Amino acid sequence: MASRRLAFNLSRGLRFRAPIRPLQSLRTFATPTRGRTETTTLSNGLTIATEHSPYAQTSTVGVWIDAGSRAETDKTNGTAHFLEHLAFKGTANRSQHQLELEIENMGGHLNAYTSRENTVYYAKAFNSDVPKTVDILSDILQNSKLEPSAIERERDVILREQEEVDKQLEEVVFDHLHATAFQGQPLGRTILGPKENIASIQRDELASYIKQNYTADRMVLVGAGGVPHEQLVDLAEKHFSKLPSTSFSTSVASKQKPDFIGSEVRIRDDTIPTANIAIAVEGVSWKDEDYFTALVTQAIVGNWDRTMGNAPYLGSKLSSFVHQHNLANSFMSFSTSYSDTGLWGIYLVTDNLTNIDDLVHFTLREWSRLSFNVSEAETERAKAQLKASMLLSLDGTTAVAEDIGRQIVTTGRHLSPEEVERTINKITEKDVMAFAQKKLWDQDIAISAVGSIEGLLDYQRIRNDMSRNA
Repeated sequence: MASRRLAFNLSRGLRFRAPIRPLQSLRTFATPTRGRTETTTLSNGLTIATEHSPYAQTSTVGVWIDAGSRAETDKTNGTAHFLEHLAFKGTANRSQHQLELEIENMGGHLNAYTSRENTVYYAKAFNSDVPKTVDILSDILQNSKLEPSAIERERDVILREQEEVDKQLEEVVFDHLHATAFQGQPLGRTILGPKENIASIQRDELASYIKQNYTADRMVLVGAGGVPHEQLVDLAEKHFSKLPSTSFSTSVASKQKPDFIGSEVRIRDDTIPTANIAIAVEGVSWKDEDYFTALVTQAIVGNWDRTMGNAPYLGSKLSSFVHQHNLANSFMSFSTSYSDTGLWGIYLVTDNLTNIDDLVHFTLREWSRLSFNVSEAETERAKAQLKASMLLSLDGTTAVAEDIGRQIVTTGRHLSPEEVERTINKITEKDVMAFAQKKLWDQDIAISAVGSIEGLLDYQRIRNDMSRNA
């Protein structure tokens, strides 16, 4: 599962989270016809990366910034997301109305989102409007007014947004999972921040965050579609060459590898008819040599929902057992990666409240099985599902730009779909078992549970159950 992403759309206020969810059954896949990724770095450290499709009539252009909620402090938590809202409220060169009118008149789409490690501003437009698009992006990144009146208005908007997020149980569970697994550390904080911060953040704190984090060497300007590489480099020189490089005052704490802490958090609410439980071990980073093996292992455990028509016939052993014994409404395995760590686990939802113990027990038993008994057939199935999911997700210039930007800003390079396919093809059942022995076999776990969870055994019993399974 990728990081939860909170996004603001200029016209709709869109929010979404985008986990990697392998397709349930697809034997064949096709690699999209894509060009080569070209990169150039300006003297101030800004990287320009493009994938030119000469027949495309539109382009997506965006700026990926290596800074999100993880770059904040306890006092300033919520600043990155707050800035994302204010970016569209006017600059030194454009009022909010002018900004909206300019985008509307060229038929473009301007959007932004914040994650724990990245902030992204991007736009999609006709190729002929790319110069104006880059001008607008540079303007909102370098010249936002941050007017006190706009700050006060956005406080209420963000607080209402937080209320909506708090109604989404999956979001709540995963926020608490991060908070307990990385407690007391930057990665454990939420993206929106606590209510008291949202109510008190001041202009100086917002300006300070920009100065420390919106620096050229922490940015990647990405173009995908009809925009040629040379054109985007020229536009970057024109609009971004005055961006400074990293400030020495940038927080060191945000760059320290967090400690994974075996722990739990529970919020019992019997008015919620289901138990919503996430269990995770420490996962892998984006750069880890086991990154793709972790995803294949995740795909072996699989995803399941009893409302799906093919629910009884999925290849996942856990899904067959859970369906046969009516242990859950659904489950979703995930592998969430960050720059230096990750979370690998499963999210369970059930209204069978008297059998929560069995659901958790047999889930952990399946995890243990992965250490010593994985077949070639289930590994190949998982690999096919993973390749299909990853390749089919690259549909359109925005998805391609997202792929390029996220990879370069987090790892410094971009793996083409062909390279991804070759890497996944090399993974064997022995690699999966080796990964499981290292990451799953009798390891500390983090648990986050919300809802009717009286039947969930205490942490030590669950941890001991994992040891017995091992």
